[in-house]
Amino acid sequence: MNHGEVTLPAVTLPVSYDVDVVIVGGGASGIAAAISAAINGARTLLVEQRGFLGGMGTVSLVPAFCPFTDKQKPIIRGVGIKLMERMKQACNAEYRKEYEHTLDWVPIDAEVLKRVYEEAAMENGVTLLYHTFVYDVILSKDKRTIEGIIIVNKTGRSVIRCQYVIDATGDADIAALAGVAFQKGGEQGELQPGSMCYLLANVNRQRFNQFVEETGDTGQLHKTVERAISAGALPEGRKSISGLAWINDYLVGVNFGHVFGIDGTKAEDLTRGAIEGRKLAEQQVQFFRHYVPGFEQAHMVASGEQVGIRETRRIHGDYVLTAEDFIEVRSFSDDIARNAYYIDIHLADSKASMTFNHLPPGESHGVPYRVLLPIGINNLWVPGRAASCDRAVQGSLRVMPNCFAMGQASGTAAAIALRSSATSREVDITLLQQRLVEQGAWLGEDKQLNRGQTV
Repeated sequence: MNHGEVTLPAVTLPVSYDVDVVIVGGGASGIAAAISAAINGARTLLVEQRGFLGGMGTVSLVPAFCPFTDKQKPIIRGVGIKLMERMKQACNAEYRKEYEHTLDWVPIDAEVLKRVYEEAAMENGVTLLYHTFVYDVILSKDKRTIEGIIIVNKTGRSVIRCQYVIDATGDADIAALAGVAFQKGGEQGELQPGSMCYLLANVNRQRFNQFVEETGDTGQLHKTVERAISAGALPEGRKSISGLAWINDYLVGVNFGHVFGIDGTKAEDLTRGAIEGRKLAEQQVQFFRHYVPGFEQAHMVASGEQVGIRETRRIHGDYVLTAEDFIEVRSFSDDIARNAYYIDIHLADSKASMTFNHLPPGESHGVPYRVLLPIGINNLWVPGRAASCDRAVQGSLRVMPNCFAMGQASGTAAAIALRSSATSREVDITLLQQRLVEQGAWLGEDKQLNRGQTV
């Protein structure tokens, strides 16, 4: 809704920071990018709109990390897996014992993760700036280089001058401000729904497991959910619980249900998503108390600050990763990561169906460096769920382990570019791959062996 326009007078803004690399967004891709840029010698600033890091894992309480493996071996290694292992070690002894050897669907303790992320960032020389939004970008005369970003926070408006920018917003916010072309959603503009995740205390895991065993219902409670929908205790839509992530025997993270029609790039939609999401979450808690043994006394101790967002913009990059690349498990000469997570597209409305496409165990496809490079800008990388791909592959690439890997590649590439004042497209790919492998990443057996590296 437009209520007219107001012309603001020209202003002169102070430069609050002058850095080599600025990363916008403190989720998985942003954290990995910042640490990687810093350890490779760049003066690095990470800007985050909230008062902590973690993205969907902490802001929206997504209850577990998606898989780091191809069901046979870990393929997302490097910074991402090290951060997850560090979170495990920071949890209590009971948690460490249960998940010590687990690499897939590891439950997230959000408060522990917040501390782990910021401690790791600062230890490696990253400067953090919280409670800050990016208002605009400053482009060169030819509009192909971002020379700085304009930020807004409690201090006021100011400029961050930089050589390179990594857009880790998840929504390609910086790329969009810079005029980069993008796609959003499906052919009709449909978007995957959001989910309001939450944390339940005072539950009984042993009683719940006994119920699952006795009834033959799965841990996703397909039969129980369908019975509740038929009885009107739950709305039409998702026919199962996506995830119960048990932090311990009396505390569980929940990802269940959908909030439809939410565009995560619009404040009005995020507002509606928060309101509707909390209302739906309360309805779900009542379902748990009345339908699921072990949850009779369940108490919601926290819900997501924001409804979890699965899909918004996808940039037009130098290469568009496709579903055919996924299915054919293709590799590329400029691979900077591997991916094995299944294509997971959630229903756009309560009557639609969900799409899943799994690779065989041990199989993975390459993620080429070019998907991080938005057409038209020479010093910008876009890792994470806004990377250049078709909608089907976005349903696979969007998860946190993949975001870690793409972020690590972006930060490392920015630091390499800095040393020779190169553009993002002039980065030596062989050198980039070598650095990634040296820093623990896995790019496939051929690339590991070619460099004589062990991980």
